[in-house]
Amino acid sequence: MLNTTAGDQRDRLEAGAGRVLVISTVAFTLMFAVWLMFGVLGIPIREEFNLTDVQLSWIIAVAVLNGSIWRLPAGMAADRWGGKGVFIAMLLFTAIPALLLGYFSSSYLLILFYAFLVGFAGNSFSTGIAWVSVWYPRRLQGTALGVFGAGNVGASATKFIGPALIAAVPAAGLLGGLIPGGWRFVPFLYAILLVIMAIITWMVAPSDKRPGADRSVRSMLQPLKRIRVWRFGLYYVVTFGAYVALAAWLPKYYVDVYGVPLAGAALLTALFIFPASLLRPVGGYFSDRIGARKVMYTTFAVMLICTGILMMPYGYVVVQHSDGTTSDILPWQVGVALFTVLVFLIGCAMGIGKAAVYKHIPEYFPHDVGAVGGLVGSLGALGGFFLPPLFAYATALTGAPQATFGVLFLVTLLAALWMHITVVRILHRASPELANRFEHLDADPTDQAEATDPSTKATQQATATTGGRP
Repeated sequence: MLNTTAGDQRDRLEAGAGRVLVISTVAFTLMFAVWLMFGVLGIPIREEFNLTDVQLSWIIAVAVLNGSIWRLPAGMAADRWGGKGVFIAMLLFTAIPALLLGYFSSSYLLILFYAFLVGFAGNSFSTGIAWVSVWYPRRLQGTALGVFGAGNVGASATKFIGPALIAAVPAAGLLGGLIPGGWRFVPFLYAILLVIMAIITWMVAPSDKRPGADRSVRSMLQPLKRIRVWRFGLYYVVTFGAYVALAAWLPKYYVDVYGVPLAGAALLTALFIFPASLLRPVGGYFSDRIGARKVMYTTFAVMLICTGILMMPYGYVVVQHSDGTTSDILPWQVGVALFTVLVFLIGCAMGIGKAAVYKHIPEYFPHDVGAVGGLVGSLGALGGFFLPPLFAYATALTGAPQATFGVLFLVTLLAALWMHITVVRILHRASPELANRFEHLDADPTDQAEATDPSTKATQQATATTGGRP
């Protein structure tokens, strides 16, 4: 009876959990918008400073890098000192380089430096994951973490407001230059919003829980020795790292490949960002109901199909006839409409898959969500750091922008194969007697039952011995 009561207590939703989820989601949405603002700001920055595509890719990449490398300690800090306090500190810290970016961006190197510091905002994810998970029972963790993770939609905030603000605020600024103008107004505005959000979090969120207050750092790091954690990290490279990379890279892709104006490119990119963010709660819901692995199989299948189509080189086959003439057949080119549809489907798969990855973590590591979630988040976000330069170098090497999706196809294929091999090994361990059975597995169940019945086996052996004679 005592055990049942304890289980009921653990399964009950606590007072204040709703406030934690709302505040953390709104704050994370803002931090995510700050983290990925260079996807839109990069275009006017490139024009002002005459940057190459590779130089621009490094501005995006260094912001992603700093949003990756501190995720593990940020998650552990949330476990030890509480998510509320750590989140407030991160909001206030990020406001400083955002303000500096708005006022003192006079060269490429300075922008690169400020972009790196602003990128610290990306580490808020692991803090929020640890903060939210400790307030929700296991049966609701997939859904709650999916709702929190929908804060990824912040990546679309700059896509919507950025071009309008850049055009509306004159480059000379407002109030005699007291408020910076042009693209510099965007980080200035974000700095103000970050401070306001820190104050709201301090006033509204309930007191902190500290599940790891009495644990040593060494004990919190123990689960990271498990290969499973690193496998989850690769899944997150595909579902989140690639999402971050594409969210920052797609505006440039639309502008350069299809000649879409920046404002239109930002809106079309939002069609990728919205499903990749807002479907995360759906992914959490299905992971709770049918299991995270089934969701991951679906995610990888959709991504492989779509990236496989998008990576195909444009062109046609030239047929040489016997009379010396030629004709062109099988022309292939992805127009902007088909491209947008396929990228939308990739976004849907990523949004659902991101939640499935994080559903694994409290299932396998219920007492180490901060540390494990931090490492998985770091690995995933590091994918967002490496992928934009890889896109740029692959495009420069092949001369085809479709190489971007060739890179994504290969990374997705690697993760899918690793997961499938792991699942097959698990099934073999669970049913070793079926490990080498490939024939007649679709036979009638009664036939299989007879085949495994001891008396049937004895009869078969006797028949074989007498040559089939009664």
